[in-house]
Amino acid sequence: MTKTSAKQWDAILIGGGHNGLVCAAYLAKAGKRVLVLERRAVVGGAAVTEEFHPGFRNSVASYTVSLLQPRVIADLELERHGLRVVPRRINNFLPLPGDQYLLAGSGRTQAEVAKFSLRDAERLPEYECRLDIFADVLRALALQAPPNVTDGGWLQALPELWKAGKLGRQLQSLDAGLKQELLDLFTISAAEYLDRWFESAPIKALFGFDGIVGNYASPYAPGTAYVLLHHVLGQSNGVKGAWGHAIGGMGAITQAMARAAIEAGVQIRTDAGVARVLVEQGRVVGVVTTSGDVLRGKAIVANVNPKLLYERLLDPADVPRDTLERMHNWRCGSGTFRMNVALSRLPDFSVLPGQGDHLTAGIIIAPSLDYMDRAFLDARQYGWSREPVVEMLIPSTLDDSLAPPGQHVASLFCQHVAPQLPDGRSWDDHREEVADLMIATVDKHAPGFAASVLGRQIMSPLDLERTFGLIGGDIFHGALSLNQLFSARPMIGQANYRGAIPGLYLCGAGTHPGGGVTGAPGFNAAREILKDNGR
Repeated sequence: MTKTSAKQWDAILIGGGHNGLVCAAYLAKAGKRVLVLERRAVVGGAAVTEEFHPGFRNSVASYTVSLLQPRVIADLELERHGLRVVPRRINNFLPLPGDQYLLAGSGRTQAEVAKFSLRDAERLPEYECRLDIFADVLRALALQAPPNVTDGGWLQALPELWKAGKLGRQLQSLDAGLKQELLDLFTISAAEYLDRWFESAPIKALFGFDGIVGNYASPYAPGTAYVLLHHVLGQSNGVKGAWGHAIGGMGAITQAMARAAIEAGVQIRTDAGVARVLVEQGRVVGVVTTSGDVLRGKAIVANVNPKLLYERLLDPADVPRDTLERMHNWRCGSGTFRMNVALSRLPDFSVLPGQGDHLTAGIIIAPSLDYMDRAFLDARQYGWSREPVVEMLIPSTLDDSLAPPGQHVASLFCQHVAPQLPDGRSWDDHREEVADLMIATVDKHAPGFAASVLGRQIMSPLDLERTFGLIGGDIFHGALSLNQLFSARPMIGQANYRGAIPGLYLCGAGTHPGGGVTGAPGFNAAREILKDNGR
């Protein structure tokens, strides 16, 4: 039975993921009456911590901290609300063929690279300096709405021209060579960019891995250089480019956000999925929940993949044809297979035996760009790579709250798998087989790892879609390709967080600046909503 609420909300958020919580908190702090509707029993979206085996807890999907905006942390006082982030003692550990390995971290990467190439070690500081310059430019753009191409009159066009001029002034600080290189980073492959700098396979693998994380592509594919850059935009505890761990897992971030939002006056309802977005007389006016409740709001704010919003939550008759066409061609599917495992003991790597700081790192099993390329080609043909790319983190080395004493949890973030399996096969029929392969891949480098696994949680691309609404398992809500970035994210004319229909707004990772646990889309969307609805 449909039940219509008489209450009119200033804003209703569809989805209680981190961007939805950020947007809601900012709106409520500005005095708005805000409701967050979350389909699952817990808020946080893909940034949640759950028990997956008796006594073992871990971040279910997203798994590490770097891209979360310092402005958001400060404004919402997340540390006061319980957030604590600790740094990895080493950034990355790459076990390599034979008895070799590469460790990367503050003050030691250059010496490690010198084991493979003195030339590469000499060039490393300049490479890092160059990426820092570009990252600083893009960091400055993250908390700004991009210039929005409009077909309206000059009064609508003026603010967008001003934004474009401001952007031009920011880029003016770069000399001509750097401007060209930044343009190249948006268009060329990670492999081509790294070949300009380095000669040894391990250092190119270290940086090239960032070009395929959550990106169903070969490192030789055009556009992967930007994905590489996207992953160096972050910082942890004020250290640029560093990665950290949230004590209590990624759910600690979103629980702190939820507490900040509730303190500001936000009402949060869990087990409250949205079945349909209501449109009346050409304007979005509310939502219908899966339980049949009709809730009305001045602004309806979607923290979901734009493809899910326009193709599943709205009546196609209400959506402009150009938006439907764009969503039909919106590229989703990040080739991700996510696992959590409960361990009886820490793994022991053949190339670096025993316990040590390397076990606090991101452990990358992908020794070369060619290995990553073969993994992608394999997945395209068979559905998954027979020699997969695996990044493993063991957060319990930094956070003893996640596992019983003496035992551990590990996150396995695995590439490449096909978002949809070829020949009409279902991931439900192959998830266990592929999970076995991922564990066996780690076991080759750390014998005994498979025997130490006490329990496991498996999230195929289909599981990620069903559980978190990540279409095709896409952790970014849409590929970070040049035609899906900045003013084209999610499409020309909607870059300013305003949807295709009046009253509709978007605040998820399918908007600028894209994916990762950043809070930036939520921050930016709130600012635009307040412009339209009064501060």
